Amino acid sequence: MKDFSKLDSLINSFVEQGSNPGCAVAVMQGDELIYHGEAGYADIESGKKVDVHSMFSQASTTKLFTYVILGMIFEEGKFLFSDPLYYYLPEWKNTQKYVCRANGDIDTVPLEKPITIRDAVAMMCGLPYCMMPAVSPNTPTLAAMSRKMEELLKKGTPTIAEEVKAMADVPVMFEPGSHWLYGFGSEITGVLVETFEGKALREVFKDRLIDPLELEDADTFPRPGNRDRLVTNYAKKAPGQFEPQKYFLSSDPDTTPAGARPNLLISAHDFAVFMQMLANGGSYKGRKFLGSGTVAMLHENQLGPEQLKDFENDYLAGYGYGLGFRTLMTQKYGHNGHVGNFGWTGGTGIWVEADPVERFSVVYMHNMNPNEELYHHHRVRAVVNGIML
Repeated sequence: MKDFSKLDSLINSFVEQGSNPGCAVAVMQGDELIYHGEAGYADIESGKKVDVHSMFSQASTTKLFTYVILGMIFEEGKFLFSDPLYYYLPEWKNTQKYVCRANGDIDTVPLEKPITIRDAVAMMCGLPYCMMPAVSPNTPTLAAMSRKMEELLKKGTPTIAEEVKAMADVPVMFEPGSHWLYGFGSEITGVLVETFEGKALREVFKDRLIDPLELEDADTFPRPGNRDRLVTNYAKKAPGQFEPQKYFLSSDPDTTPAGARPNLLISAHDFAVFMQMLANGGSYKGRKFLGSGTVAMLHENQLGPEQLKDFENDYLAGYGYGLGFRTLMTQKYGHNGHVGNFGWTGGTGIWVEADPVERFSVVYMHNMNPNEELYHHHRVRAVVNGIML
């Protein structure tokens, strides 16, 4: 039996020092939960503590469900990653790109090749995020996307299908595949899943993963039946000083269309079940969700030397990027896990990683802005790998 006392001490120190208001960690191996730890508050004002059922807002870790489901659909022979987007989303057939001339002029020219599904999933399609119109867009692509989004929002909350259709005629920032840029590729991927499945992405989440994996503390909407489990999002003003903050992806099933961008609300335990299925090579408790080769394909690094320059920073040091998952390529930057470990991060303070060698997974969660991810996540990573390996 492994000794997790160092991990207990670490997460308690986060709260005691005022580093975050409350957090949870889950570690699984095989099909078993071998550790769950909580510290601090799910809601400071009411005094409600974080517990095993606390559901955290995920932000970008929501995407991992999308990518895994796309892997399932790939195994059904419904598409190839080399397929152009326009095979399934016809409005993307004539997408163009911006180019900057030597005299500083910006022109629009045709792409040398169409955007492929791989380009979108691996974040190499040339479109940044634009969930809301940018106040001061720093590229002509973002400026054009902002104008599109402004028009969509005048009609109410758009569906992701409406967003993806609207952005199809926005010139991209570079030739697809030539650079890495985190952004709108995930929305495109989500609409591809909707197109193949014939239903809203949040409904696909439920049918393909939430119900089959028996994730009882997981949803894409706050509802009367789960509101008492939702963790409050906080803005950190100073150590130990936290102010409740409405999260910008918060939504209401009574006023938000089912096809709007989903934000996963899930407990650390339930997300660990999902990650453990991947750590197991695609199976969980005797049920196969993906082939082991497909799991390996999803986290195989897709980036060459030029794209890695776009990807690298202190937080991501040592990692490459696959089809929706980052993957560890070297330990030289201070990662004490195995090369090949894979996962992702959610902007509210979420960190998830699977070890395909020892077949364990770890999930850490807090909901705070700024999330201070480098401080919290790398410490949890170091302690957990020290315990497990």
